Amino acid sequence: MKKSIFLIFLFLAILQNIKAQEINTTENPSQTEVEKKLFLGLDIVNQYIWRGQAYGGNYITLQPCIEYNFTDNFSFGIWATSNLKKNMYSKDGITPEGYQEFNIYATYFVNDNFSIKLSDYYYPSLDNEEETNNKFFNYGEDAVKAIDLNLNFDFSEIWLPFNVSLSTLIAGNDFKYDENDENPKRNYTSYIEIGYTFEAIFNTFDINTTVGNVLNNKAEYYTYADYNKPSFVNLNLEFSKTFQLNNNISFPISLSYIHNEATKNTEPVGKNFIVTKFTLEY
Repeated sequence: MKKSIFLIFLFLAILQNIKAQEINTTENPSQTEVEKKLFLGLDIVNQYIWRGQAYGGNYITLQPCIEYNFTDNFSFGIWATSNLKKNMYSKDGITPEGYQEFNIYATYFVNDNFSIKLSDYYYPSLDNEEETNNKFFNYGEDAVKAIDLNLNFDFSEIWLPFNVSLSTLIAGNDFKYDENDENPKRNYTSYIEIGYTFEAIFNTFDINTTVGNVLNNKAEYYTYADYNKPSFVNLNLEFSKTFQLNNNISFPISLSYIHNEATKNTEPVGKNFIVTKFTLEY
């Protein structure tokens, strides 16, 4: 972990010395701005944390992404993550080890302040567990799939660099059961997140703060959270900076501290995480 933090500051020092001068161009009303259609990205993180949930243990993880903007309002993308480990759990059968995920998503921007995102999560079991079915188009009780509907409100253009995001699972393996583990009913597990960004602190980096809460988790979709009450699973403080290598390629880096405030079910992974992320974007 200390090596990862050291690498962050080493890259900062090196890139600040070699960064090319940014070219400021004066906007010409007669010129038409060409919007970028295709986005390619690759994240390298020291471990994968999603909404305060630690997946795949404390291993370096690769996360490629491709996104295409069909119009100014609609985009479609594919994102994946893998730490290249072969087993889901370590020898004790409890501590997470290997993890892989493949997501397809579409985003529609209603306006500058409101967007709707639909994500299809696919997280196949590496151990071929009997109670799970790895088929891609299976959305039943034994599925390794879920569809997440996300509503995002962004107030940065009209007020403050502040956003509110609400996500609800609308399909896939998100069922709650009675006391006898029978009679499955869809739970519509929901998660709300509030974020605020302090931009260009000391003209150097941004600070992003996030508070995320699982509202109803009776289906136990969020493994490392309380099951019978809301829980603050994602208290996140992130320092980030983007280096523009040229007109098309950028190199964002970030260092985050994440705390999971759930009162139960966090023992296998812990409650506190430090995450370093290096990204290459085109």
